[in-house]
Amino acid sequence: MAVSDKCMRKSQVVAALFLVYLTACSPRDFLTRRLAADLIAGSEAFKSPQQFWLRTGIVSNKDYLSPDYLVLQRHGWITGANVPCTPNLVPPPCWDVALTPLGVDTLRDLIPSDAAGRQYFGIPVARRQLLGITGISKKDNAADVDFQWRWAPLNEVGAALYAGDVQFNSAVVFRHYDDGWRLTEGNSPRSSPSLDDALKNALPAQ
Repeated sequence: MAVSDKCMRKSQVVAALFLVYLTACSPRDFLTRRLAADLIAGSEAFKSPQQFWLRTGIVSNKDYLSPDYLVLQRHGWITGANVPCTPNLVPPPCWDVALTPLGVDTLRDLIPSDAAGRQYFGIPVARRQLLGITGISKKDNAADVDFQWRWAPLNEVGAALYAGDVQFNSAVVFRHYDDGWRLTEGNSPRSSPSLDDALKNALPAQ
C-alpha cells in the first residue's frame, strides 16, 4: 500500500471520529459568546419590560420630589396640590397628585384597561437591549459571563424616564449540565446570583 493511501485512510478515520464526536455533543456544550448572548436575551428576566408604577391621589413629599415624579412634572403630565397628610404619611407636606389633560392624552393608551378608578398602576415604559458579551471566564463546569445592555424606551414616557445612551455592565454565572450550558436560576442560598439579580445590580458602563 502506498504511503499516500495510508495517509488518506488515516485522514478518513480521523474525520469519521471527529464527526462522531460532534454528533455526540449538543451545540449548547460549547459556551460561545453567541450562545451566551442568545440565552441571556431569550430569558424571561431580560425580556420582561420595565414597569413604572404611578400613584395618584395623596402622596408624601418624598415621593412627589422623587426623580421620576419630577420628570413627569417637567413634562406637564402630572400636577400636585398641597394637602394635609394622612396619618400614615408623615412628615408634611403632602401632595394630591393628578394627571393633567396633557398627561391623560399621553398616558391614555398606556394605562391598563383594568386600572380605571385605581390610584396605583404600572405602565410598561422600556425593555432591555443586549449590546454584547464583553467576556467569558470558564472554570470547570462554571463560567462568569460579562455583558453590556441598555434601556430601549417603548413610548414617550419611557423616553423621558430612561436615557437610551446610558449603557450598563452586568455579570451572570452559567453552569454546564448534562444537556449543555444554562443560566443559573438563583433559587437556593447556595446557588449563584440569578440573572434578575445581575440586572438589578447593574452598574453604568464607564
